[in-house]
Amino acid sequence: MPPVRAFAKSVGASQKRLKPIIDLVRGRGVDDALNTLGLMTSPWAKTVAKVVKSAAANAENNMFMDRDNLRIVLITADNARPLKRFRPRARGRIGRIIKQSSHLTVVVNDQNEEA
Repeated sequence: MPPVRAFAKSVGASQKRLKPIIDLVRGRGVDDALNTLGLMTSPWAKTVAKVVKSAAANAENNMFMDRDNLRIVLITADNARPLKRFRPRARGRIGRIIKQSSHLTVVVNDQNEEA
């Protein structure tokens, strides 16, 4: 069967913040990954867990896969459009503030099959 995907667009965290969280769950089973994410103190772990749950639900409902056999094949955080803000500085000038955001992609597949 083809792998199943789930996306989260314009997550308000930068790639740098999401990378350590993503690296912990890459290649794991879905239930194991959700347990790991549930124990993390980072607020962005909840967002990653939400996307993993969505991918698992897509696999169960759309492709009739067994949730117990699902594992995370691919998980990435890609650049999204940044929010551009300005802050007043000395002598009437402005300072630019760029708030990074990212797109989360989670791909799950059966453990028996290779992607």
